[in-house]
Amino acid sequence: MAKILDRLLLFVYSLSIGILSVIAILLLTDAVPLDLNVIREKNLYIAAWVVAVVMFLLSIRFFYISVKRERGSLPSIDQRTEYGDIQISVDTIENLSYKAATRVRGIKEVKTRIRITEAGLEIVVRALVDGETSIPALTEEVQKQVHDHVEEITGIPVSYVSVYIANLVHSPAVKSRVE
Repeated sequence: MAKILDRLLLFVYSLSIGILSVIAILLLTDAVPLDLNVIREKNLYIAAWVVAVVMFLLSIRFFYISVKRERGSLPSIDQRTEYGDIQISVDTIENLSYKAATRVRGIKEVKTRIRITEAGLEIVVRALVDGETSIPALTEEVQKQVHDHVEEITGIPVSYVSVYIANLVHSPAVKSRVE
């Protein structure tokens, strides 16, 4: 909603500045007869022309920005096949990484980040673990699962998977009641 309001305000602003600068240009060219004795000084006259033209050009630019459509500018990975182009968003790959990492037993909370390099994707997985599974075995399993799942689903080579174990999740202890 805020973007729509901002665009509307920019549209109104650019339109009003454009109209005022056109009026100033018409007055300076004597297209509209008006006695402007104050502006007959040459330096002031040139400055008024420059300001009017610059304001008109700025109003055109602002008008264009206010009415142009936004294209999805989310980062993506582009691939070309014999049938055409494929674009996969970075968010999609992050979600695939998340899905693969959460399938590993012992992983509780996951955040993923993707970096695109020449060698392929670099994936960073930040996880919380339950503390009951060997961390080296757990991280190796996460790396393997994320690497294989992302490559299999997207067809994009994964060059590196880094796993950062942030902390342990303390699960509430269930007390059994003996009667």
